[in-house]
Amino acid sequence: MVTFVVDDSEIQAEEGTQLLKACLDSGIYIPNLCYLEKIRPLPASCRMCFVQIEGEEKPAAACTVPVNASLVVKTDTPAVRRLQKTALQLLLSVHDVDCKNCPANKKCGLQDIARFLKIGLKPKHLQHRLKEPQIDRTHPCLDYYPNRCVLCGKCIHICRSLNRHSAITFARRGFDTVISFFGTTSPDAGACEGCRSCVAVCPVGALVMHDR
Repeated sequence: MVTFVVDDSEIQAEEGTQLLKACLDSGIYIPNLCYLEKIRPLPASCRMCFVQIEGEEKPAAACTVPVNASLVVKTDTPAVRRLQKTALQLLLSVHDVDCKNCPANKKCGLQDIARFLKIGLKPKHLQHRLKEPQIDRTHPCLDYYPNRCVLCGKCIHICRSLNRHSAITFARRGFDTVISFFGTTSPDAGACEGCRSCVAVCPVGALVMHDR
């Protein structure tokens, strides 16, 4: 175990542990959407878990920083909060904010972060843009809502880790990026109905079972 400093308090963790995990395990909340323990390579895609490391010029993603005894970390500097708020507002500008009709309501990653950062779910200074179609029903078991999806990649990683291959992948580019399914017309596609891990791991209710 090593001892290091976060927000002027000493915490302990195994050397080499991801800083984000060490902080979360110690009750120090750092906003995050794409983090999954033991997933490799680390996606570091949501750009939410920024922290300031003493001696470093720019904030770093806490999920990519290994713990060591020399670490001195600040989680709430103006630069960190500015990056987190900007990332959240950009996500919300392409998000269908319809919480009352979403299965993730009150247990939603975006709601948690917005509450923590004290930001409304409907930013007024950014143009709101949604994708078409609003629901993808091509999978035999799942409905996918691209305008809820935050492209965290958790569904892709959990599917791959459980099945040694993933039936879910990213498709298209830029604003048009979505998750897509392949191999879903095979006789084994129904196995998704008994698995449901991608539905459980989604932080925003973008994947739901047909039978919901």
